[in-house]
Amino acid sequence: MAKVFIIMGSKNDFPIAQKAISVLNKYGVAYDIAVASAHRTPKRVEDLVSGSDADVFISIAGLSAALPGVIASFTTKPVIGVPASGSLNYDALLSIVQMPPGIPVAAVGMDRGDNAATLAVEMLALSDKGLAEKLCEDRKAMAAKVEKDSAFVVEEARKVE
Repeated sequence: MAKVFIIMGSKNDFPIAQKAISVLNKYGVAYDIAVASAHRTPKRVEDLVSGSDADVFISIAGLSAALPGVIASFTTKPVIGVPASGSLNYDALLSIVQMPPGIPVAAVGMDRGDNAATLAVEMLALSDKGLAEKLCEDRKAMAAKVEKDSAFVVEEARKVE
């Protein structure tokens, strides 16, 4: 049973999806993945979303980035939009964050498939204690790395003449 469904507007978005897949695999979260265009294959988008048992959708799209909003129009489950960078970066970003009232889409930074997957895992962790514990352990590891990096920088700074 897929917990997360990654839908890309184009196969060109696959490198961004790979970032999400890496995070989902790290946490052992099942996923489905597909390419569907909000403009070229709207019926496919509707069928994929309507037929999915996913708990969270991640949508990767560039240019007008209509895909996350279209996905959100077919479900009440959370949708996380990932704006794909390109020649019109701000169009994709603004399209995702400026959804009309009642059909929200969460947004992460440009090309941040990894953050989209982490956010999806956090959402799933609300009802999965094991995932919640893994997230806590990773946060502790990140904090420890920052402290180690800080100690290194302090030591190196003392050597500067």
